[in-house]
Amino acid sequence: MKKVFILFFAVFLIGCESSEKKHEEELNTVAKDTYAFFEEFTDQKTGLTSDRADVRDHIDKAGHTSPTNIAMYILSTVSAVDLDVISREEGQEKIAATLDTLQEMDTWNGLYYNWYYINSGEIMSDWGQFISMVDNGWLTASLIIAGEYFDGLNAQSSDLVDKMNYRSLYDEDHDLFRGGYDVAEQKMTDHHYGTFYSETRMTSYLAIGKGDVPEKHWWAMNRTQLPSDTWQSQIPEGEKVTYDGTELYQGHYEYEDITFVPSWGGSMFEGLMPALILDEIQLAEKGLGLNNARHVEAQIKYAEINDLNAWGLSPAATLNGYSEFGVPEMGISGYESQSTVTPHASFLALDYDSDAVMSNLKKLREYDIYGEYGYYDSVNLKTETVAQSYLALDQGMIMLAIANYLNDGVIRESFHNTEIGSNPEHLLKKEDFLIN
Repeated sequence: MKKVFILFFAVFLIGCESSEKKHEEELNTVAKDTYAFFEEFTDQKTGLTSDRADVRDHIDKAGHTSPTNIAMYILSTVSAVDLDVISREEGQEKIAATLDTLQEMDTWNGLYYNWYYINSGEIMSDWGQFISMVDNGWLTASLIIAGEYFDGLNAQSSDLVDKMNYRSLYDEDHDLFRGGYDVAEQKMTDHHYGTFYSETRMTSYLAIGKGDVPEKHWWAMNRTQLPSDTWQSQIPEGEKVTYDGTELYQGHYEYEDITFVPSWGGSMFEGLMPALILDEIQLAEKGLGLNNARHVEAQIKYAEINDLNAWGLSPAATLNGYSEFGVPEMGISGYESQSTVTPHASFLALDYDSDAVMSNLKKLREYDIYGEYGYYDSVNLKTETVAQSYLALDQGMIMLAIANYLNDGVIRESFHNTEIGSNPEHLLKKEDFLIN
Protein backbone atom coordinates (compact mmCIF):
# COMPACT_ATOMS: atom_id res chain seq x y z
CA MET A 1 0.00 0.00 0.00
CA LYS A 2 2.87 2.36 0.85
CA LYS A 3 4.44 1.76 -2.58
CA VAL A 4 1.12 2.46 -4.28
CA PHE A 5 0.79 5.75 -2.39
CA ILE A 6 4.34 6.81 -3.26
CA LEU A 7 3.72 5.98 -6.93
CA PHE A 8 0.45 7.93 -6.90
CA PHE A 9 2.12 10.92 -5.25
CA ALA A 10 4.98 10.85 -7.76
CA VAL A 11 2.53 10.81 -10.67
CA PHE A 12 0.64 13.69 -9.03
CA LEU A 13 3.83 15.75 -8.72
CA ILE A 14 4.80 15.04 -12.34
CA GLY A 15 1.33 16.12 -13.42
CA CYS A 16 1.64 19.36 -11.43
CA GLU A 17 5.06 20.10 -12.88
CA SER A 18 3.78 19.40 -16.38
CA SER A 19 0.82 21.73 -15.82
CA GLU A 20 3.06 24.49 -14.45
CA LYS A 21 5.42 24.10 -17.41
CA LYS A 22 2.50 24.40 -19.80
CA HIS A 23 1.28 27.51 -18.01
CA GLU A 24 4.76 29.03 -18.19
CA GLU A 25 5.02 28.37 -21.91
CA GLU A 26 1.59 29.87 -22.53
CA LEU A 27 2.35 32.98 -20.50
CA ASN A 28 5.68 33.46 -22.26
CA THR A 29 3.89 33.31 -25.61
CA VAL A 30 1.35 35.88 -24.45
CA ALA A 31 4.16 38.15 -23.25
CA LYS A 32 5.96 37.90 -26.59
CA ASP A 33 2.79 38.70 -28.55
CA THR A 34 1.80 41.48 -26.16
CA TYR A 35 5.18 43.17 -26.33
CA ALA A 36 4.86 43.14 -30.13
CA PHE A 37 2.15 45.78 -29.62
CA PHE A 38 4.68 48.12 -28.03
CA GLU A 39 7.22 47.44 -30.76
CA GLU A 40 4.67 48.11 -33.49
CA PHE A 41 2.91 51.14 -32.02
CA THR A 42 5.80 53.05 -30.44
CA ASP A 43 7.49 55.83 -32.38
CA GLN A 44 11.08 54.65 -32.77
CA LYS A 45 12.50 58.17 -32.75
CA THR A 46 10.69 59.57 -29.70
CA GLY A 47 10.11 56.31 -27.82
CA LEU A 48 6.50 57.32 -27.16
CA THR A 49 3.74 54.70 -27.40
CA SER A 50 0.32 55.19 -28.98
CA ASP A 51 -2.57 55.24 -26.53
CA ARG A 52 -4.46 52.53 -28.41
CA ALA A 53 -4.85 50.68 -31.68
CA ASP A 54 -8.16 49.47 -33.09
CA VAL A 55 -7.82 46.64 -35.59
CA ARG A 56 -11.41 45.63 -36.34
CA ASP A 57 -11.46 46.49 -40.07
CA HIS A 58 -8.05 48.07 -40.47
CA ILE A 59 -5.39 49.31 -38.06
CA ASP A 60 -6.39 52.69 -36.63
CA LYS A 61 -3.58 53.95 -34.41
CA ALA A 62 -4.00 56.86 -32.00
CA GLY A 63 -1.45 59.61 -32.53
CA HIS A 64 -1.25 60.60 -28.88
CA THR A 65 0.11 59.24 -25.62
CA SER A 66 -0.13 59.92 -21.90
CA PRO A 67 2.20 59.65 -18.89
CA THR A 68 0.62 56.30 -18.03
CA ASN A 69 1.13 54.99 -21.57
CA ILE A 70 4.77 56.05 -21.48
CA ALA A 71 5.12 54.29 -18.14
CA MET A 72 3.59 51.10 -19.49
CA TYR A 73 6.05 51.11 -22.39
CA ILE A 74 9.03 51.56 -20.06
CA LEU A 75 7.85 48.89 -17.62
CA SER A 76 6.84 46.50 -20.40
CA THR A 77 10.31 46.85 -21.89
CA VAL A 78 11.86 46.00 -18.52
CA SER A 79 9.51 43.00 -18.40
CA ALA A 80 10.40 41.97 -21.96
CA VAL A 81 14.10 41.98 -21.07
CA ASP A 82 13.55 39.93 -17.93
CA LEU A 83 11.40 37.44 -19.85
CA ASP A 84 14.06 37.15 -22.61
CA VAL A 85 11.74 38.58 -25.24
CA ILE A 86 14.41 41.15 -26.15
CA SER A 87 18.05 41.57 -25.11
CA ARG A 88 19.18 43.77 -22.23
CA GLU A 89 21.10 46.00 -24.64
CA GLU A 90 18.05 46.49 -26.85
CA GLY A 91 15.82 47.21 -23.86
CA GLN A 92 18.15 49.83 -22.43
CA GLU A 93 18.50 51.47 -25.83
CA LYS A 94 14.72 51.67 -26.25
CA ILE A 95 14.15 53.20 -22.82
CA ALA A 96 17.05 55.64 -23.29
CA ALA A 97 15.27 57.04 -26.35
CA THR A 98 12.13 57.58 -24.27
CA LEU A 99 14.07 59.29 -21.48
CA ASP A 100 15.76 61.61 -23.98
CA THR A 101 12.33 62.68 -25.22
CA LEU A 102 10.96 63.10 -21.70
CA GLN A 103 13.78 65.50 -20.90
CA GLU A 104 12.71 67.75 -23.76
CA MET A 105 8.93 67.64 -23.15
CA ASP A 106 7.09 70.53 -21.49
CA THR A 107 6.15 69.93 -17.85
CA TRP A 108 4.53 71.72 -14.93
CA ASN A 109 6.54 71.52 -11.69
CA GLY A 110 8.30 68.56 -13.30
CA LEU A 111 4.96 66.78 -13.79
CA TYR A 112 3.75 65.81 -17.24
CA TYR A 113 0.66 66.94 -19.10
CA ASN A 114 -2.15 64.55 -19.94
CA TRP A 115 -1.61 64.13 -23.68
CA TYR A 116 1.31 64.50 -26.08
CA TYR A 117 1.78 63.72 -29.77
CA ILE A 118 3.83 60.56 -30.14
CA ASN A 119 5.77 61.75 -33.17
CA SER A 120 7.07 64.95 -31.58
CA GLY A 121 6.50 64.93 -27.82
CA GLU A 122 4.59 68.20 -28.13
CA ILE A 123 1.53 68.84 -25.96
CA MET A 124 -1.84 68.29 -27.58
CA SER A 125 -3.25 71.80 -27.38
CA ASP A 126 -6.91 70.71 -27.34
CA TRP A 127 -6.71 67.82 -24.84
CA GLY A 128 -3.45 68.23 -23.06
CA GLN A 129 -3.89 71.12 -20.66
CA PHE A 130 -4.25 68.99 -17.54
CA ILE A 131 -1.83 67.59 -14.96
CA SER A 132 -3.09 64.25 -13.60
CA MET A 133 -1.86 63.08 -10.21
CA VAL A 134 -2.43 59.39 -10.89
CA ASP A 135 -1.03 59.36 -14.43
CA ASN A 136 2.17 61.00 -13.30
CA GLY A 137 2.51 58.47 -10.52
CA TRP A 138 2.83 55.61 -12.98
CA LEU A 139 5.44 57.50 -14.94
CA THR A 140 7.44 58.22 -11.79
CA ALA A 141 7.28 54.56 -10.77
CA SER A 142 8.46 53.45 -14.20
CA LEU A 143 11.43 55.82 -14.07
CA ILE A 144 12.41 54.58 -10.61
CA ILE A 145 12.26 50.96 -11.74
CA ALA A 146 14.08 51.55 -15.05
CA GLY A 147 16.87 53.36 -13.21
CA GLU A 148 17.24 50.48 -10.78
CA TYR A 149 17.03 47.75 -13.44
CA PHE A 150 19.43 49.41 -15.89
CA ASP A 151 22.43 50.96 -14.12
CA GLY A 152 23.23 53.03 -17.18
CA LEU A 153 19.92 54.86 -16.95
CA ASN A 154 19.98 55.67 -13.24
CA ALA A 155 21.33 59.20 -13.40
CA GLN A 156 18.96 60.28 -16.16
CA SER A 157 15.87 58.67 -14.66
CA SER A 158 16.69 59.95 -11.16
CA ASP A 159 16.99 63.50 -12.48
CA LEU A 160 13.50 63.28 -13.99
CA VAL A 161 12.06 61.77 -10.79
CA ASP A 162 13.63 64.45 -8.61
CA LYS A 163 11.98 67.17 -10.69
CA MET A 164 8.50 65.65 -10.39
CA ASN A 165 7.09 67.68 -7.50
CA TYR A 166 3.94 66.10 -6.03
CA ARG A 167 3.62 68.69 -3.28
CA SER A 168 2.25 71.01 -5.98
CA LEU A 169 -0.91 68.83 -6.13
CA TYR A 170 -1.25 68.27 -2.37
CA ASP A 171 -3.92 69.94 -0.23
CA GLU A 172 -2.41 70.36 3.23
CA ASP A 173 -5.75 71.39 4.73
CA HIS A 174 -7.18 67.93 4.03
CA ASP A 175 -3.93 65.93 3.79
CA LEU A 176 -5.16 64.63 0.44
CA PHE A 177 -4.20 64.98 -3.20
CA ARG A 178 -6.30 66.94 -5.61
CA GLY A 179 -7.24 65.04 -8.76
CA GLY A 180 -5.04 67.33 -10.79
CA TYR A 181 -4.40 70.82 -12.09
CA ASP A 182 -6.05 72.50 -15.08
CA VAL A 183 -3.26 74.53 -16.63
CA ALA A 184 -5.51 76.50 -18.98
CA GLU A 185 -7.86 77.48 -16.13
CA GLN A 186 -4.98 77.77 -13.66
CA LYS A 187 -6.90 75.92 -10.95
CA MET A 188 -6.90 72.65 -9.09
CA THR A 189 -9.76 70.20 -9.48
CA ASP A 190 -12.52 70.54 -6.92
CA HIS A 191 -12.32 66.87 -5.97
CA HIS A 192 -9.73 65.05 -3.89
CA TYR A 193 -8.51 61.47 -4.16
CA GLY A 194 -9.91 60.29 -0.87
CA THR A 195 -10.56 56.57 -1.45
CA PHE A 196 -7.65 54.48 -0.19
CA TYR A 197 -8.26 51.21 -2.06
CA SER A 198 -7.71 52.79 -5.42
CA GLU A 199 -5.10 52.93 -8.19
CA THR A 200 -4.03 56.29 -6.72
CA ARG A 201 -2.51 54.71 -3.60
CA MET A 202 0.63 53.87 -5.56
CA THR A 203 1.21 57.57 -6.30
CA SER A 204 0.52 58.40 -2.65
CA TYR A 205 3.11 55.81 -1.61
CA LEU A 206 5.91 57.03 -3.84
CA ALA A 207 5.16 60.70 -3.08
CA ILE A 208 5.71 59.83 0.59
CA GLY A 209 8.83 57.87 -0.38
CA LYS A 210 10.19 60.91 -2.23
CA GLY A 211 9.52 63.12 0.77
CA ASP A 212 7.13 65.33 -1.21
CA VAL A 213 4.22 64.75 1.19
CA PRO A 214 4.04 63.67 4.85
CA GLU A 215 3.27 60.15 6.03
CA LYS A 216 0.03 61.28 7.67
CA HIS A 217 -1.44 61.48 4.16
CA TRP A 218 -1.51 57.64 4.11
CA TRP A 219 -3.91 57.57 7.05
CA ALA A 220 -6.05 60.49 5.83
CA MET A 221 -7.65 58.46 3.02
CA ASN A 222 -10.97 56.66 3.56
CA ARG A 223 -10.93 52.88 3.88
CA THR A 224 -14.72 53.14 3.59
CA GLN A 225 -17.06 56.03 4.07
CA LEU A 226 -18.52 56.36 7.55
CA PRO A 227 -21.66 54.31 8.38
CA SER A 228 -23.59 57.58 8.52
CA ASP A 229 -22.89 58.13 4.80
CA THR A 230 -25.93 56.21 3.63
CA TRP A 231 -25.46 57.03 -0.08
CA GLN A 232 -22.71 54.40 -0.42
CA SER A 233 -23.55 50.99 -1.89
CA GLN A 234 -23.72 49.32 1.52
CA ILE A 235 -23.32 50.35 5.13
CA PRO A 236 -19.89 49.27 6.36
CA GLU A 237 -18.98 47.56 9.58
CA GLY A 238 -15.79 48.38 11.45
CA GLU A 239 -14.26 50.40 14.22
CA LYS A 240 -12.13 53.46 14.79
CA VAL A 241 -8.42 52.79 15.10
CA THR A 242 -5.33 54.96 15.43
CA TYR A 243 -2.14 54.75 13.37
CA ASP A 244 0.80 57.06 14.04
CA GLY A 245 -1.45 59.43 15.97
CA THR A 246 -4.13 59.62 13.26
CA GLU A 247 -7.58 58.16 13.89
CA LEU A 248 -9.41 56.53 11.00
CA TYR A 249 -12.50 54.41 10.53
CA GLN A 250 -11.32 50.88 9.70
CA GLY A 251 -14.44 49.82 7.86
CA HIS A 252 -15.22 46.98 5.49
CA TYR A 253 -18.00 45.61 3.30
CA GLU A 254 -19.26 42.07 2.81
CA TYR A 255 -20.32 40.19 -0.31
CA GLU A 256 -21.34 36.52 -0.23
CA ASP A 257 -19.51 36.03 3.10
CA ILE A 258 -16.37 37.67 1.66
CA THR A 259 -15.22 40.64 3.76
CA PHE A 260 -13.17 43.35 2.08
CA VAL A 261 -12.32 47.03 1.87
CA PRO A 262 -14.02 48.41 -1.27
CA SER A 263 -12.69 50.39 -4.19
CA TRP A 264 -14.75 53.19 -5.71
CA GLY A 265 -16.18 51.22 -8.63
CA GLY A 266 -15.51 47.57 -7.81
CA SER A 267 -13.15 47.03 -10.74
CA MET A 268 -10.06 44.87 -10.79
CA PHE A 269 -7.54 47.47 -11.88
CA GLU A 270 -8.49 49.94 -9.12
CA GLY A 271 -7.66 47.32 -6.54
CA LEU A 272 -4.83 45.28 -8.03
CA MET A 273 -2.92 47.51 -10.46
CA PRO A 274 -0.86 49.12 -7.64
CA ALA A 275 0.21 45.64 -6.51
CA LEU A 276 2.17 45.32 -9.75
CA ILE A 277 4.55 47.87 -8.22
CA LEU A 278 4.02 47.66 -4.45
CA ASP A 279 4.87 44.41 -2.66
CA GLU A 280 1.58 44.24 -0.84
CA ILE A 281 1.56 40.45 -0.85
CA GLN A 282 4.63 40.18 1.38
CA LEU A 283 4.47 43.45 3.30
CA ALA A 284 0.72 43.89 3.93
CA GLU A 285 -0.50 40.42 4.83
CA LYS A 286 -3.34 41.71 7.03
CA GLY A 287 -4.10 44.74 4.92
CA LEU A 288 -3.75 45.42 1.22
CA GLY A 289 -2.31 42.02 0.30
CA LEU A 290 -5.17 40.15 1.92
CA ASN A 291 -7.68 42.58 0.45
CA ASN A 292 -6.34 41.99 -3.06
CA ALA A 293 -6.95 38.27 -2.67
CA ARG A 294 -10.49 38.95 -1.44
CA HIS A 295 -11.25 41.05 -4.51
CA VAL A 296 -10.11 38.24 -6.79
CA GLU A 297 -12.29 35.80 -4.86
CA ALA A 298 -15.29 38.11 -5.11
CA GLN A 299 -14.86 38.69 -8.85
CA ILE A 300 -14.92 34.94 -9.40
CA LYS A 301 -17.92 34.53 -7.11
CA TYR A 302 -19.82 37.29 -8.90
CA ALA A 303 -19.40 35.51 -12.25
CA GLU A 304 -20.66 32.24 -10.75
CA ILE A 305 -23.72 33.81 -9.17
CA ASN A 306 -24.64 35.76 -12.30
CA ASP A 307 -24.08 32.85 -14.70
CA LEU A 308 -21.23 34.53 -16.55
CA ASN A 309 -18.99 32.13 -18.44
CA ALA A 310 -15.87 34.05 -17.44
CA TRP A 311 -14.81 36.63 -14.84
CA GLY A 312 -12.77 39.81 -14.80
CA LEU A 313 -14.63 43.14 -14.62
CA SER A 314 -12.53 46.25 -15.12
CA PRO A 315 -12.56 49.40 -17.31
CA ALA A 316 -11.82 48.48 -20.91
CA ALA A 317 -12.21 49.37 -24.56
CA THR A 318 -15.59 48.78 -26.18
CA LEU A 319 -16.88 49.02 -29.72
CA ASN A 320 -17.88 52.61 -28.97
CA GLY A 321 -14.80 53.76 -27.08
CA TYR A 322 -14.06 53.04 -23.42
CA SER A 323 -16.27 52.22 -20.43
CA GLU A 324 -15.97 51.46 -16.74
CA PHE A 325 -17.01 47.98 -15.60
CA GLY A 326 -16.93 46.40 -12.15
CA VAL A 327 -18.72 44.30 -9.58
CA PRO A 328 -21.28 46.80 -8.26
CA GLU A 329 -21.31 45.30 -4.76
CA MET A 330 -17.52 45.67 -4.52
CA GLY A 331 -17.52 49.44 -4.95
CA ILE A 332 -18.36 52.40 -2.75
CA SER A 333 -20.29 53.77 -5.70
CA GLY A 334 -20.07 50.72 -7.97
CA TYR A 335 -19.68 50.47 -11.73
CA GLU A 336 -22.13 48.43 -13.76
CA SER A 337 -21.12 44.97 -14.92
CA GLN A 338 -22.82 44.91 -18.32
CA SER A 339 -21.44 41.36 -18.68
CA THR A 340 -18.26 42.77 -20.22
CA VAL A 341 -14.98 41.24 -19.09
CA THR A 342 -11.42 42.19 -19.97
CA PRO A 343 -8.36 39.89 -20.07
CA HIS A 344 -6.12 42.27 -18.13
CA ALA A 345 -8.29 41.64 -15.06
CA SER A 346 -7.37 37.95 -15.18
CA PHE A 347 -3.65 38.66 -15.42
CA LEU A 348 -3.80 41.00 -12.44
CA ALA A 349 -4.94 37.98 -10.40
CA LEU A 350 -2.02 35.70 -11.35
CA ASP A 351 -0.23 36.07 -8.02
CA TYR A 352 -3.40 35.25 -6.08
CA ASP A 353 -5.04 32.34 -7.91
CA SER A 354 -3.03 31.26 -10.96
CA ASP A 355 -5.09 28.11 -11.58
CA ALA A 356 -8.30 30.13 -11.75
CA VAL A 357 -6.59 32.62 -14.05
CA MET A 358 -5.38 30.01 -16.52
CA SER A 359 -8.80 28.36 -16.53
CA ASN A 360 -10.46 31.72 -17.14
CA LEU A 361 -8.12 32.59 -20.01
CA LYS A 362 -9.03 29.29 -21.63
CA LYS A 363 -12.71 30.27 -21.45
CA LEU A 364 -11.97 33.69 -22.92
CA ARG A 365 -10.21 32.11 -25.89
CA GLU A 366 -13.55 30.55 -26.84
CA TYR A 367 -14.69 34.04 -27.89
CA ASP A 368 -12.01 34.58 -30.55
CA ILE A 369 -10.44 37.21 -28.34
CA TYR A 370 -6.80 36.57 -29.22
CA GLY A 371 -5.12 38.48 -32.03
CA GLU A 372 -1.74 39.36 -33.46
CA TYR A 373 -0.72 41.41 -30.42
CA GLY A 374 -2.17 39.18 -27.74
CA TYR A 375 -5.58 39.47 -26.11
CA TYR A 376 -8.07 41.98 -27.46
CA ASP A 377 -9.33 44.34 -24.81
CA SER A 378 -12.81 43.06 -23.93
CA VAL A 379 -15.70 40.78 -24.73
CA ASN A 380 -19.39 41.11 -23.91
CA LEU A 381 -20.28 37.63 -22.70
CA LYS A 382 -23.97 38.02 -23.51
CA THR A 383 -23.61 39.22 -27.10
CA GLU A 384 -20.20 37.56 -27.61
CA THR A 385 -19.02 40.83 -29.15
CA VAL A 386 -15.26 41.35 -28.97
CA ALA A 387 -13.75 44.84 -28.93
CA GLN A 388 -10.82 44.31 -31.28
CA SER A 389 -8.72 47.00 -29.67
CA TYR A 390 -5.41 47.13 -27.87
CA LEU A 391 -4.81 49.71 -25.14
CA ALA A 392 -1.26 50.54 -24.02
CA LEU A 393 -2.49 50.68 -20.41
CA ASP A 394 -4.02 47.22 -20.47
CA GLN A 395 -1.24 45.65 -22.53
CA GLY A 396 1.19 47.01 -19.99
CA MET A 397 -0.67 45.52 -17.04
CA ILE A 398 -0.56 42.13 -18.77
CA MET A 399 3.20 42.37 -19.37
CA LEU A 400 3.97 43.39 -15.78
CA ALA A 401 1.73 40.73 -14.28
CA ILE A 402 3.41 37.98 -16.31
CA ALA A 403 6.92 39.20 -15.47
CA ASN A 404 6.12 39.39 -11.76
CA TYR A 405 4.50 35.95 -11.74
CA LEU A 406 7.18 34.09 -13.71
CA ASN A 407 10.21 35.95 -12.38
CA ASP A 408 9.70 36.26 -8.64
CA GLY A 409 8.16 39.73 -8.54
CA VAL A 410 10.91 41.39 -10.57
CA ILE A 411 9.01 44.66 -11.08
CA ARG A 412 8.12 44.96 -7.41
CA GLU A 413 11.64 44.02 -6.33
CA SER A 414 13.21 46.66 -8.56
CA PHE A 415 10.95 49.30 -7.02
CA HIS A 416 11.48 48.29 -3.40
CA ASN A 417 15.25 48.07 -3.87
CA THR A 418 15.31 51.87 -4.10
CA GLU A 419 15.06 54.38 -1.26
CA ILE A 420 11.77 55.74 -2.56
CA GLY A 421 10.32 52.23 -2.65
CA SER A 422 11.65 51.11 0.71
CA ASN A 423 11.19 54.25 2.82
CA PRO A 424 7.42 53.87 3.41
CA GLU A 425 7.33 50.06 3.76
CA HIS A 426 6.38 50.33 7.42
CA LEU A 427 3.07 51.88 6.34
CA LEU A 428 2.20 48.72 4.44
CA LYS A 429 3.26 46.46 7.29
CA LYS A 430 1.40 48.00 10.20
CA GLU A 431 -2.18 48.24 8.96
CA ASP A 432 -4.75 45.56 9.80
CA PHE A 433 -7.94 45.78 7.72
CA LEU A 434 -9.78 43.65 10.32
CA ILE A 435 -11.09 41.31 7.63
CA ASN A 436 -9.50 38.02 8.77
